[in-house]
Amino acid sequence: MKQFLKDFKDFASKGNVLDLAIGVIMGSAFGKIVSSLVNDIIMPMVSVMTGGLNFSDLKIVLVAATETKAEVAILSGNFLKNVIDFFIIALSIFLMIRALAKMKRKEDAKAPEPSAPVENELSILKDIKSLLEKK
Repeated sequence: MKQFLKDFKDFASKGNVLDLAIGVIMGSAFGKIVSSLVNDIIMPMVSVMTGGLNFSDLKIVLVAATETKAEVAILSGNFLKNVIDFFIIALSIFLMIRALAKMKRKEDAKAPEPSAPVENELSILKDIKSLLEKK
């Protein structure tokens, strides 16, 4: 049991696991922000532009409700809001990865490549080598 706990502690304390946990928590919070953006800002503006249409109420009724049965419907408005959520999150992630890649390219371009030894340096090194060989 002690070995199991030690192995688990080693696993959990590695940087990748902690980075993953932080990423999941940040992603969850970001998802809530995007959902709020869509539900509280974008969809009301779309509703005004479409003449007061409430997307939450959009549905395709397959079987109408009766006294004994509940209505069976496809909730297309909720689906549309989730699709918009997805595209905003995907666009945000794409822009972030693109910016990081651009910064990395700039860093790679700034890194000077090692210069080839100058002929004068080579002759000095050869002289030093020949002196060392004589001793």
